[in-house]
Amino acid sequence: MAWICLVVSGLFETVWAAALSQSRGFGRLVPSVVFLVALVLSMGGLAFALRELPVGTAYAVWVGIGAVGTAVYGMVALGEAASVGRLLCLVAIVAGVAGLKILT
Repeated sequence: MAWICLVVSGLFETVWAAALSQSRGFGRLVPSVVFLVALVLSMGGLAFALRELPVGTAYAVWVGIGAVGTAVYGMVALGEAASVGRLLCLVAIVAGVAGLKILT
């Protein structure tokens, strides 16, 4: 259950990062509210997962999911560059996160 909660929390990290960008410095109400709700859910889920998982592993997985998710969102939805180098770096992050899960 802790791993599922951690993955969902990592996805909410992607949501709050994207909403923060769209809020334009908290100048837009709806993205600002989405940011706050997603942030609370993300942090709460991480806190819940840390009851059972080692902090180093859980935090790295949470950040990895958020980082990869946010980068993919930027490429797909915002037209950011999707170069081979960027994609290989994202694959390296996913491999590292998977390695942490496998070795824990």
